[in-house]
Amino acid sequence: MRNHTNYGSSKSREAPLEKESFQDDLPRAVIRPNEYLLLDGEWNFAVDPNDRGVAENWFVQHTFTQTAHWPGSVEQHLAGFQQEGSSWKDKIVVWYEREFRRPEYASSDEESATIPQLTFGACGYETQVWLNGSPLATIEGEQIHVGEYTSFSYELEMLRPVNRLTVRVASSMDADIPRGKQESHVYKRGGIWYQTFTGAVRSIWLENVERNRLRSRVGVVSIIEDNLVRFTLTTRIHDPGLYKIKLSVFLPDSAKGENPVAEDEFPLMLEAGQKSQRLVLDVPDALLWSPENPNQYRLVAQLVNEQGAISEIETKFGLRKFEARGSHLYLNNQQIYLDGILYQPGNATYDQIKRHLLAMKELGCNLVRIHIAGVDPRIYKLADKIGMLLWVEVPSPHQSTLKSRENHQAELMRMLALIGTHPSVVIWSLYNEDWGAQDIAYNQDTRKYIINMYHYMQLAFPQFLVVDNDGWQHISFEGRLKSDLLTAHLYTPDLAHWQWMLDELTKGNLDTVAAFPLVVGDPFFYRKQVPLVVSEWGGFGFENYGGPADDADRATQITLFKKELGKRSVAGDVYTQATNIENERNGLIDFETGALKVPAGLLASK
Repeated sequence: MRNHTNYGSSKSREAPLEKESFQDDLPRAVIRPNEYLLLDGEWNFAVDPNDRGVAENWFVQHTFTQTAHWPGSVEQHLAGFQQEGSSWKDKIVVWYEREFRRPEYASSDEESATIPQLTFGACGYETQVWLNGSPLATIEGEQIHVGEYTSFSYELEMLRPVNRLTVRVASSMDADIPRGKQESHVYKRGGIWYQTFTGAVRSIWLENVERNRLRSRVGVVSIIEDNLVRFTLTTRIHDPGLYKIKLSVFLPDSAKGENPVAEDEFPLMLEAGQKSQRLVLDVPDALLWSPENPNQYRLVAQLVNEQGAISEIETKFGLRKFEARGSHLYLNNQQIYLDGILYQPGNATYDQIKRHLLAMKELGCNLVRIHIAGVDPRIYKLADKIGMLLWVEVPSPHQSTLKSRENHQAELMRMLALIGTHPSVVIWSLYNEDWGAQDIAYNQDTRKYIINMYHYMQLAFPQFLVVDNDGWQHISFEGRLKSDLLTAHLYTPDLAHWQWMLDELTKGNLDTVAAFPLVVGDPFFYRKQVPLVVSEWGGFGFENYGGPADDADRATQITLFKKELGKRSVAGDVYTQATNIENERNGLIDFETGALKVPAGLLASK
């Protein structure tokens, strides 16, 4: 069974970096000591142009005449057989179906204590699932799951020897949906707006999990001065009672059976349902995580019932503190300058993402800003491993309405639940250039929502710095900036104008430097209260933008522009961007191979 191409063990030994494969590494931070059945591969496929499939009971019986590979976007599937409407303009509904045999491990003696669980790495925007013709609801109780950037799971009833899984996926150009730079009814494809990339975009797998267990999500907050690590774990309980959670922390390269460097137990009386719980562990003389020394510990967490039955999860984590003090940034109490680069992965595979990230490290970057996109979550694990700081963003809706804010908040919460494990993630943006918050300068409801989310993240996720609206139009309330960084997007191919813009920025002239005023709301007096970060610059390569004629000229211009940044009291910068994507031709890395087009170390501060 272990040799079957679609069987795997999530506790298998981690492969060397250059040999990691898509199939052997599920897209999640937490692993379980169990086996899984990967359902990737060829599925039956059908387009439902009139959205009649539910009314006609396609989940009970339907003749599928086409096939498509899962994972893969709807757009790829439609284009693959030149389906009319492959560039859909309003709404798209498609169906996937396949059969699978009940895995051998699902028939073990422990079957009564376990539940088959089906997990989608990501799919959407709307996903509806049936097993053997019966509808499924997610663990959270959703009949239709919404969102397309994070994973979601279903607990299944007893499996048959052969089972039929049917999935309906619907998406639209609705501007209230978090969609990043994918086109919508508001922003049409072209320029900086890209083709949609939706549907079955991540792996799907089946595994047996305990009825009473720890879910696959772990939040980590470390305050390095006291050696304490705050873990947030989530329990999923079917049988109420007295349990204990046992935490054991091991050095990264510890052998099986080696003693932990820290451990403790916590008794809990748990009701049926789901509950998050913070637990604190003392890790004395801890090695800290940083780009130069990406030290990671291994956490083994066990939920134990009164009879001694164990549910176990495992993850890696790092201890680090990232903070803003006045006009400077500090990592582990040491001042740090952010040598960043903007990254838009588009439809890149994980192998391509891996090559891109390693190339960004070679360029001299210590930070990657993943630009308002859903991304394979293994990028966070890779950044943890190689020592790369990450700045992540909520994919933005395209208009400012009550519904778009509700969708934005739901997407933010889904992302936070699954990304809180990673020491590499240090900054979050709520919005970018007021996309989805176009009325930020005058709408009190929009500003109130953003302020509330900023305050929430300060309290619930103190390990992150938070940017309210990256680029310009940050919010001031009673003269206090509701952003941990004052960021500006500054674009010009002219060196003299670049020098002027940087001078205006560092003087605190907030109305003249960027495309819009840097601050809205109450007056804000900079006076070096917060770090300044030029979070987008460069763009050398846009059509009709001017700038360098070739890669050599681009490298020369970058060197001159970086030199000017180094002369001023700026805390970091983010060059735009890592690779070419659609109409944007300003990449420093070959999208396919990951090879550098410019000299190594070009973006490192000298």
